[in-house]
Amino acid sequence: MSRTAENSSSRRGVSRRAVMRALLGGAAASTVLSTAAFAGTSDDPVLQMLQNQQGAWSDGFDAASSGAASVRTTEPILSPATAQAIELAITQYSDIVARGGWPVLSPDLKLSLGKKDPQVPVLRQRLTVTGDLAPGIPTSQTFDSYVDAAVRRFQARHGLPADGVVGGSTVQMMNVSADIRLGQLQTNLSRVRTASASLPDRYVMVNIPAAAIEVVENGRVVSRHTAVVGKIDRETPILNSKIYRISFNPNWTVPASIIRKDLIPLMQKEPEYLTKKHIRIYDQSGQEVPSTSIDWNTDQATKGYMFRQDPGDFNSLGTVRLSFHNDEQVYMHDTPLKDIFGHEQRFDSSGCIRVQNIRQVIGWLLRDNPEFPRSRIDEIFKTGEQVDVNLKPEMPVFLQYITAWAMTDGTVHFRNDIYNRDGAGQLALQQ
Repeated sequence: MSRTAENSSSRRGVSRRAVMRALLGGAAASTVLSTAAFAGTSDDPVLQMLQNQQGAWSDGFDAASSGAASVRTTEPILSPATAQAIELAITQYSDIVARGGWPVLSPDLKLSLGKKDPQVPVLRQRLTVTGDLAPGIPTSQTFDSYVDAAVRRFQARHGLPADGVVGGSTVQMMNVSADIRLGQLQTNLSRVRTASASLPDRYVMVNIPAAAIEVVENGRVVSRHTAVVGKIDRETPILNSKIYRISFNPNWTVPASIIRKDLIPLMQKEPEYLTKKHIRIYDQSGQEVPSTSIDWNTDQATKGYMFRQDPGDFNSLGTVRLSFHNDEQVYMHDTPLKDIFGHEQRFDSSGCIRVQNIRQVIGWLLRDNPEFPRSRIDEIFKTGEQVDVNLKPEMPVFLQYITAWAMTDGTVHFRNDIYNRDGAGQLALQQ
Protein backbone atom coordinates (compact mmCIF):
# COMPACT_ATOMS: atom_id res chain seq x y z
CA MET A 1 0.00 0.00 0.00
CA SER A 2 1.27 3.48 -0.82
CA ARG A 3 2.16 6.02 1.90
CA THR A 4 -0.91 8.09 0.91
CA ALA A 5 -3.24 5.11 1.19
CA GLU A 6 -1.58 4.08 4.49
CA ASN A 7 -2.10 7.50 6.01
CA SER A 8 -5.67 7.60 4.74
CA SER A 9 -6.42 4.23 6.28
CA SER A 10 -4.87 5.31 9.54
CA ARG A 11 -7.05 8.42 9.69
CA ARG A 12 -10.18 6.37 9.09
CA GLY A 13 -9.20 3.68 11.59
CA VAL A 14 -9.36 0.94 8.97
CA SER A 15 -6.70 -1.73 9.49
CA ARG A 16 -5.93 -4.75 7.37
CA ARG A 17 -7.58 -6.89 10.05
CA ALA A 18 -10.70 -4.71 9.86
CA VAL A 19 -10.77 -5.15 6.10
CA MET A 20 -10.67 -8.93 6.48
CA ARG A 21 -13.48 -8.77 9.05
CA ALA A 22 -15.48 -6.69 6.57
CA LEU A 23 -14.91 -9.21 3.80
CA LEU A 24 -15.96 -12.16 5.90
CA GLY A 25 -18.40 -10.49 8.26
CA GLY A 26 -21.22 -9.43 5.96
CA ALA A 27 -22.94 -6.26 4.84
CA ALA A 28 -23.15 -4.55 8.22
CA ALA A 29 -19.38 -4.15 8.63
CA SER A 30 -18.97 -3.19 4.98
CA THR A 31 -21.57 -0.45 5.27
CA VAL A 32 -19.81 1.06 8.30
CA LEU A 33 -16.49 1.09 6.48
CA SER A 34 -18.01 2.56 3.33
CA THR A 35 -19.45 5.42 5.35
CA ALA A 36 -16.04 6.00 6.90
CA ALA A 37 -14.49 6.19 3.45
CA PHE A 38 -16.24 9.52 2.90
CA ALA A 39 -14.81 11.01 6.09
CA GLY A 40 -12.38 13.87 5.62
CA THR A 41 -13.70 15.06 2.26
CA SER A 42 -15.01 18.32 3.72
CA ASP A 43 -11.48 19.70 4.07
CA ASP A 44 -10.48 18.88 0.50
CA PRO A 45 -10.77 22.06 -1.63
CA VAL A 46 -10.69 20.15 -4.93
CA LEU A 47 -13.58 17.93 -3.90
CA GLN A 48 -15.51 20.89 -2.51
CA MET A 49 -15.12 22.81 -5.77
CA LEU A 50 -16.22 19.89 -7.93
CA GLN A 51 -19.12 18.99 -5.66
CA ASN A 52 -20.33 22.58 -5.82
CA GLN A 53 -20.11 22.50 -9.62
CA GLN A 54 -22.04 19.26 -9.84
CA GLY A 55 -25.26 20.83 -8.64
CA ALA A 56 -25.33 23.42 -11.41
CA TRP A 57 -23.84 21.34 -14.22
CA SER A 58 -25.30 17.90 -13.58
CA ASP A 59 -27.21 16.15 -16.36
CA GLY A 60 -29.21 14.28 -13.72
CA PHE A 61 -28.62 10.74 -14.96
CA ASP A 62 -26.77 8.03 -13.05
CA ALA A 63 -28.10 4.52 -13.47
CA ALA A 64 -26.45 3.15 -10.33
CA SER A 65 -26.93 6.02 -7.91
CA SER A 66 -30.23 5.07 -6.24
CA GLY A 67 -29.64 3.01 -3.11
CA ALA A 68 -25.98 2.52 -3.97
CA ALA A 69 -24.38 4.79 -1.36
CA SER A 70 -23.07 1.85 0.62
CA VAL A 71 -20.80 0.71 -2.22
CA ARG A 72 -19.49 4.10 -3.39
CA THR A 73 -16.21 5.46 -2.07
CA THR A 74 -13.54 7.95 -3.12
CA GLU A 75 -11.10 5.10 -3.81
CA PRO A 76 -10.10 4.69 -7.47
CA ILE A 77 -10.19 1.29 -9.14
CA LEU A 78 -6.59 1.68 -10.31
CA SER A 79 -4.47 1.61 -7.16
CA PRO A 80 -2.21 -0.75 -5.19
CA ALA A 81 -4.84 -0.69 -2.44
CA THR A 82 -7.42 -2.07 -4.87
CA ALA A 83 -5.01 -4.86 -5.86
CA GLN A 84 -4.61 -5.79 -2.18
CA ALA A 85 -8.38 -5.74 -1.72
CA ILE A 86 -8.78 -8.06 -4.71
CA GLU A 87 -6.31 -10.47 -3.10
CA LEU A 88 -8.48 -10.55 0.01
CA ALA A 89 -11.59 -11.02 -2.13
CA ILE A 90 -9.91 -13.97 -3.86
CA THR A 91 -9.41 -15.54 -0.42
CA GLN A 92 -13.07 -14.93 0.38
CA TYR A 93 -14.38 -16.35 -2.90
CA SER A 94 -12.01 -19.32 -2.77
CA ASP A 95 -13.60 -20.16 0.57
CA ILE A 96 -17.08 -19.75 -0.92
CA VAL A 97 -16.19 -22.09 -3.79
CA ALA A 98 -14.71 -24.63 -1.36
CA ARG A 99 -17.99 -24.60 0.61
CA GLY A 100 -20.04 -25.30 -2.51
CA GLY A 101 -20.82 -21.83 -3.77
CA TRP A 102 -24.30 -20.38 -3.44
CA PRO A 103 -27.84 -21.54 -4.29
CA VAL A 104 -29.36 -20.97 -7.71
CA LEU A 105 -32.61 -19.02 -8.06
CA SER A 106 -35.43 -19.84 -10.45
CA PRO A 107 -34.67 -17.97 -13.72
CA ASP A 108 -38.23 -16.63 -13.98
CA LEU A 109 -38.28 -15.36 -10.39
CA LYS A 110 -39.96 -11.99 -9.76
CA LEU A 111 -39.86 -10.64 -6.22
CA SER A 112 -40.00 -7.26 -4.52
CA LEU A 113 -40.61 -5.67 -1.13
CA GLY A 114 -43.60 -7.07 0.76
CA LYS A 115 -44.04 -10.25 -1.29
CA LYS A 116 -44.17 -13.71 0.29
CA ASP A 117 -42.70 -16.61 -1.68
CA PRO A 118 -41.02 -20.00 -0.99
CA GLN A 119 -37.98 -18.73 -2.92
CA VAL A 120 -37.32 -15.89 -0.46
CA PRO A 121 -35.34 -18.11 1.97
CA VAL A 122 -33.20 -19.23 -0.97
CA LEU A 123 -32.69 -15.57 -1.90
CA ARG A 124 -31.74 -14.79 1.71
CA GLN A 125 -29.15 -17.56 1.66
CA ARG A 126 -27.74 -16.32 -1.66
CA LEU A 127 -27.35 -12.79 -0.31
CA THR A 128 -25.87 -13.95 2.99
CA VAL A 129 -23.10 -15.98 1.32
CA THR A 130 -21.66 -12.86 -0.34
CA GLY A 131 -22.22 -10.57 2.65
CA ASP A 132 -24.97 -8.46 1.13
CA LEU A 133 -27.32 -9.67 3.88
CA ALA A 134 -25.86 -9.80 7.39
CA PRO A 135 -25.91 -13.25 9.02
CA GLY A 136 -28.36 -13.84 11.83
CA ILE A 137 -31.32 -12.06 10.22
CA PRO A 138 -34.47 -14.11 11.02
CA THR A 139 -35.41 -16.34 8.11
CA SER A 140 -38.92 -16.12 6.65
CA GLN A 141 -40.68 -16.31 3.31
CA THR A 142 -41.42 -12.58 3.37
CA PHE A 143 -39.38 -10.15 1.25
CA ASP A 144 -38.82 -7.67 4.08
CA SER A 145 -36.81 -4.46 4.38
CA TYR A 146 -33.64 -6.39 5.26
CA VAL A 147 -33.83 -8.35 2.02
CA ASP A 148 -34.73 -5.21 0.07
CA ALA A 149 -31.63 -3.40 1.34
CA ALA A 150 -29.45 -6.44 0.62
CA VAL A 151 -30.80 -6.77 -2.93
CA ARG A 152 -30.13 -3.09 -3.60
CA ARG A 153 -26.58 -3.50 -2.36
CA PHE A 154 -26.07 -6.54 -4.60
CA GLN A 155 -27.45 -4.64 -7.58
CA ALA A 156 -25.19 -1.65 -6.95
CA ARG A 157 -22.13 -3.93 -6.72
CA HIS A 158 -23.02 -5.40 -10.10
CA GLY A 159 -23.77 -2.16 -11.92
CA LEU A 160 -27.53 -2.71 -12.01
CA PRO A 161 -30.24 -0.16 -11.21
CA ALA A 162 -30.60 -0.49 -7.44
CA ASP A 163 -34.38 -0.75 -7.38
CA GLY A 164 -34.71 -3.73 -5.03
CA VAL A 165 -36.64 -5.79 -7.59
CA VAL A 166 -35.42 -9.37 -8.09
CA GLY A 167 -35.93 -10.54 -11.65
CA GLY A 168 -34.36 -10.44 -15.10
CA SER A 169 -30.77 -9.17 -14.95
CA THR A 170 -30.58 -9.38 -11.16
CA VAL A 171 -31.42 -13.10 -11.17
CA GLN A 172 -28.96 -13.68 -14.02
CA MET A 173 -26.20 -11.97 -12.05
CA MET A 174 -27.04 -13.90 -8.88
CA ASN A 175 -26.92 -17.19 -10.78
CA VAL A 176 -23.41 -16.69 -12.15
CA SER A 177 -21.46 -19.38 -10.30
CA ALA A 178 -18.93 -18.69 -7.56
CA ASP A 179 -16.09 -20.33 -9.46
CA ILE A 180 -16.64 -18.01 -12.45
CA ARG A 181 -16.62 -15.00 -10.13
CA LEU A 182 -13.41 -16.30 -8.54
CA GLY A 183 -11.86 -16.64 -11.99
CA GLN A 184 -12.80 -13.06 -12.81
CA LEU A 185 -11.12 -11.80 -9.65
CA GLN A 186 -7.95 -13.73 -10.44
CA THR A 187 -7.86 -12.45 -14.04
CA ASN A 188 -8.50 -8.85 -13.08
CA LEU A 189 -5.95 -8.82 -10.26
CA SER A 190 -3.24 -8.93 -12.92
CA ARG A 191 -4.91 -6.14 -14.90
CA VAL A 192 -5.22 -3.85 -11.88
CA ARG A 193 -1.65 -4.54 -10.74
CA THR A 194 -0.25 -3.74 -14.18
CA ALA A 195 -2.33 -0.60 -14.68
CA SER A 196 -1.57 0.67 -11.16
CA ALA A 197 2.19 0.27 -11.40
CA SER A 198 2.82 3.90 -12.31
CA LEU A 199 0.00 6.41 -12.12
CA PRO A 200 0.10 10.20 -12.51
CA ASP A 201 -1.37 12.56 -9.92
CA ARG A 202 -4.29 13.46 -12.21
CA TYR A 203 -5.96 11.22 -14.77
CA VAL A 204 -9.23 10.02 -16.29
CA MET A 205 -10.04 6.30 -16.31
CA VAL A 206 -12.73 4.68 -18.46
CA ASN A 207 -13.75 1.22 -17.28
CA ILE A 208 -15.27 -0.27 -20.42
CA PRO A 209 -17.24 -3.26 -18.97
CA ALA A 210 -18.71 -1.00 -16.29
CA ALA A 211 -19.51 1.73 -18.84
CA ALA A 212 -18.26 4.17 -16.24
CA ILE A 213 -15.60 6.85 -15.80
CA GLU A 214 -13.50 7.95 -12.84
CA VAL A 215 -11.83 11.36 -12.63
CA VAL A 216 -8.92 10.95 -10.22
CA GLU A 217 -6.65 13.38 -8.43
CA ASN A 218 -4.02 12.60 -5.79
CA GLY A 219 -5.28 9.06 -5.35
CA ARG A 220 -8.94 10.00 -4.85
CA VAL A 221 -11.95 9.93 -7.15
CA VAL A 222 -13.23 13.49 -7.43
CA SER A 223 -16.14 12.55 -9.71
CA ARG A 224 -17.69 9.52 -11.35
CA HIS A 225 -19.59 9.55 -14.63
CA THR A 226 -21.89 7.09 -16.34
CA ALA A 227 -20.70 6.31 -19.88
CA VAL A 228 -21.85 4.69 -23.10
CA VAL A 229 -19.19 2.57 -24.79
CA GLY A 230 -18.79 0.43 -27.90
CA LYS A 231 -21.16 -2.28 -29.04
CA ILE A 232 -20.03 -5.90 -28.97
CA ASP A 233 -19.22 -5.73 -32.70
CA ARG A 234 -17.66 -2.23 -32.45
CA GLU A 235 -15.50 -2.44 -29.37
CA THR A 236 -14.06 0.50 -27.51
CA PRO A 237 -10.29 -0.13 -27.62
CA ILE A 238 -8.12 -0.72 -24.56
CA LEU A 239 -5.34 1.87 -24.51
CA ASN A 240 -3.40 4.47 -22.55
CA SER A 241 -3.27 7.96 -24.03
CA LYS A 242 -3.53 11.67 -23.26
CA ILE A 243 -6.38 14.11 -23.81
CA TYR A 244 -4.92 16.92 -25.86
CA ARG A 245 -7.90 18.99 -26.99
CA ILE A 246 -11.36 20.13 -25.91
CA SER A 247 -13.60 21.10 -28.82
CA PHE A 248 -16.67 23.12 -27.91
CA ASN A 249 -19.69 22.91 -30.25
CA PRO A 250 -17.83 20.71 -32.75
CA ASN A 251 -18.71 19.53 -36.21
CA TRP A 252 -18.92 15.78 -36.52
CA THR A 253 -17.07 14.13 -39.40
CA VAL A 254 -18.75 10.78 -39.87
CA PRO A 255 -16.25 7.85 -39.89
CA ALA A 256 -16.19 5.59 -42.93
CA SER A 257 -17.34 2.60 -40.86
CA ILE A 258 -20.51 4.43 -39.81
CA ILE A 259 -21.15 5.61 -43.37
CA ARG A 260 -20.97 2.01 -44.54
CA LYS A 261 -22.80 0.31 -41.67
CA ASP A 262 -25.36 2.96 -40.75
CA LEU A 263 -25.80 5.89 -43.12
CA ILE A 264 -26.15 3.94 -46.37
CA PRO A 265 -28.86 1.58 -44.98
CA LEU A 266 -30.66 4.57 -43.43
CA MET A 267 -30.60 6.54 -46.69
CA GLN A 268 -32.00 3.54 -48.53
CA LYS A 269 -35.00 3.56 -46.18
CA GLU A 270 -35.32 7.30 -45.56
CA PRO A 271 -33.86 9.55 -48.33
CA GLU A 272 -34.34 12.69 -46.20
CA TYR A 273 -32.36 11.33 -43.25
CA LEU A 274 -29.18 13.38 -43.87
CA THR A 275 -31.17 16.59 -44.27
CA LYS A 276 -33.06 15.97 -41.03
CA LYS A 277 -29.80 15.35 -39.18
CA HIS A 278 -28.03 18.41 -40.70
CA ILE A 279 -25.36 16.21 -42.29
CA ARG A 280 -23.69 17.68 -45.38
CA ILE A 281 -21.75 15.83 -48.06
CA TYR A 282 -18.52 17.21 -49.54
CA ASP A 283 -16.47 15.93 -52.46
CA GLN A 284 -12.67 15.79 -52.62
CA SER A 285 -12.46 19.44 -53.73
CA GLY A 286 -14.46 20.55 -50.68
CA GLN A 287 -17.60 21.32 -52.67
CA GLU A 288 -20.93 20.42 -51.10
CA VAL A 289 -22.91 17.90 -53.13
CA PRO A 290 -26.61 16.98 -52.84
CA SER A 291 -27.51 13.59 -51.42
CA THR A 292 -29.58 12.89 -54.54
CA SER A 293 -26.41 12.73 -56.62
CA ILE A 294 -25.27 9.54 -54.85
CA ASP A 295 -26.51 6.04 -55.64
CA TRP A 296 -27.37 4.75 -52.15
CA ASN A 297 -27.86 1.19 -53.43
CA THR A 298 -24.10 0.93 -54.00
CA ASP A 299 -21.00 1.76 -51.94
CA GLN A 300 -20.48 5.01 -53.89
CA ALA A 301 -20.93 7.05 -50.68
CA THR A 302 -17.75 5.57 -49.19
CA LYS A 303 -15.55 6.69 -52.11
CA GLY A 304 -14.14 10.18 -52.00
CA TYR A 305 -16.86 11.87 -49.97
CA MET A 306 -16.79 13.46 -46.54
CA PHE A 307 -19.93 13.52 -44.39
CA ARG A 308 -20.01 16.28 -41.78
CA GLN A 309 -22.75 17.18 -39.32
CA ASP A 310 -23.26 20.85 -38.42
CA PRO A 311 -22.78 21.90 -34.78
CA GLY A 312 -25.89 22.30 -32.64
CA ASP A 313 -28.12 20.60 -30.09
CA PHE A 314 -28.84 17.88 -32.65
CA ASN A 315 -25.15 17.05 -33.23
CA SER A 316 -24.23 13.45 -32.42
CA LEU A 317 -21.28 14.71 -30.36
CA GLY A 318 -23.48 17.03 -28.35
CA THR A 319 -21.81 20.24 -27.24
CA VAL A 320 -18.23 19.05 -26.70
CA ARG A 321 -15.61 16.52 -27.77
CA LEU A 322 -12.49 15.42 -25.87
CA SER A 323 -9.78 14.26 -28.26
CA PHE A 324 -6.98 11.93 -27.19
CA HIS A 325 -4.13 10.38 -29.17
CA ASN A 326 -5.00 7.00 -30.74
CA ASP A 327 -5.06 5.16 -34.06
CA GLU A 328 -8.65 3.92 -33.63
CA GLN A 329 -10.34 7.27 -34.36
CA VAL A 330 -12.21 7.23 -31.05
CA TYR A 331 -12.77 10.06 -28.59
CA MET A 332 -14.94 11.06 -25.64
CA HIS A 333 -17.94 13.30 -26.21
CA ASP A 334 -21.28 14.66 -25.08
CA THR A 335 -24.58 13.47 -26.58
CA PRO A 336 -27.98 15.05 -27.26
CA LEU A 337 -29.61 11.80 -26.04
CA LYS A 338 -29.18 12.25 -22.30
CA ASP A 339 -31.70 9.58 -21.34
CA ILE A 340 -29.37 6.85 -22.64
CA PHE A 341 -27.29 7.24 -19.46
CA GLY A 342 -30.23 5.82 -17.51
CA HIS A 343 -30.21 2.57 -19.51
CA GLU A 344 -29.08 -0.61 -17.81
CA GLN A 345 -27.10 -1.73 -20.86
CA ARG A 346 -24.91 1.07 -22.21
CA PHE A 347 -22.95 -0.71 -24.95
CA ASP A 348 -24.37 1.26 -27.83
CA SER A 349 -21.65 3.32 -29.55
CA SER A 350 -19.36 2.65 -32.49
CA GLY A 351 -16.33 2.69 -30.20
CA CYS A 352 -16.32 6.27 -28.89
CA ILE A 353 -17.23 7.08 -25.28
CA ARG A 354 -20.26 9.22 -24.43
CA VAL A 355 -19.86 10.94 -21.07
CA GLN A 356 -22.66 11.80 -18.64
CA ASN A 357 -22.26 15.30 -17.17
CA ILE A 358 -19.23 16.01 -19.34
CA ARG A 359 -19.31 19.67 -18.30
CA GLN A 360 -18.03 18.67 -14.88
CA VAL A 361 -15.10 16.89 -16.52
CA ILE A 362 -14.36 19.98 -18.60
CA GLY A 363 -14.40 22.18 -15.50
CA TRP A 364 -11.83 19.87 -13.91
CA LEU A 365 -9.65 19.72 -17.02
CA LEU A 366 -9.59 23.53 -17.36
CA ARG A 367 -9.45 24.26 -13.64
CA ASP A 368 -5.96 25.79 -13.80
CA ASN A 369 -6.43 27.56 -17.15
CA PRO A 370 -6.99 31.29 -16.41
CA GLU A 371 -8.32 31.88 -19.93
CA PHE A 372 -11.25 29.53 -19.35
CA PRO A 373 -12.91 30.19 -16.00
CA ARG A 374 -16.35 28.73 -15.50
CA SER A 375 -17.99 31.98 -16.66
CA ARG A 376 -16.18 31.71 -20.01
CA ILE A 377 -17.16 28.05 -20.39
CA ASP A 378 -20.79 28.87 -19.62
CA GLU A 379 -20.70 31.65 -22.22
CA ILE A 380 -19.38 29.28 -24.90
CA PHE A 381 -22.15 26.81 -24.24
CA LYS A 382 -24.75 29.57 -24.24
CA THR A 383 -23.64 31.20 -27.52
CA GLY A 384 -22.74 28.01 -29.41
CA GLU A 385 -19.33 29.45 -30.28
CA GLN A 386 -16.93 26.94 -31.83
CA VAL A 387 -13.75 26.92 -29.74
CA ASP A 388 -10.83 24.48 -29.61
CA VAL A 389 -8.71 24.44 -26.45
CA ASN A 390 -5.37 22.61 -26.51
CA LEU A 391 -4.60 21.21 -23.06
CA LYS A 392 -1.21 22.06 -21.58
CA PRO A 393 -0.17 19.76 -20.08
CA GLU A 394 -2.10 17.01 -21.79
CA MET A 395 -4.22 14.89 -19.44
CA PRO A 396 -3.54 11.13 -19.11
CA VAL A 397 -6.52 8.93 -19.95
CA PHE A 398 -6.70 5.17 -19.48
CA LEU A 399 -9.26 2.99 -21.28
CA GLN A 400 -9.26 -0.16 -19.17
CA TYR A 401 -11.12 -3.48 -19.11
CA ILE A 402 -11.85 -4.35 -15.48
CA THR A 403 -14.75 -6.77 -14.90
CA ALA A 404 -14.06 -7.53 -11.21
CA TRP A 405 -12.50 -5.47 -8.44
CA ALA A 406 -12.71 -4.89 -4.69
CA MET A 407 -12.44 -1.91 -2.37
CA THR A 408 -10.65 -1.74 0.97
CA ASP A 409 -14.02 -1.63 2.75
CA GLY A 410 -14.62 -5.22 1.58
CA THR A 411 -17.07 -4.42 -1.23
CA VAL A 412 -16.54 -6.66 -4.27
CA HIS A 413 -17.76 -5.48 -7.69
CA PHE A 414 -18.50 -7.51 -10.81
CA ARG A 415 -19.51 -6.65 -14.36
CA ASN A 416 -20.35 -8.82 -17.36
CA ASP A 417 -17.46 -9.68 -19.65
CA ILE A 418 -19.16 -7.88 -22.53
CA TYR A 419 -16.27 -8.34 -25.01
CA ASN A 420 -15.47 -11.89 -23.85
CA ARG A 421 -11.92 -11.09 -22.73
CA ASP A 422 -11.85 -12.91 -19.39
CA GLY A 423 -11.27 -16.40 -20.80
CA ALA A 424 -12.93 -19.69 -19.91
CA GLY A 425 -16.44 -19.79 -18.53
CA GLN A 426 -17.76 -16.73 -20.34
CA LEU A 427 -20.67 -18.55 -21.93
CA ALA A 428 -22.11 -18.92 -18.44
CA LEU A 429 -21.65 -15.18 -17.84
CA GLN A 430 -23.62 -14.28 -20.93
CA GLN A 431 -26.53 -16.69 -20.34
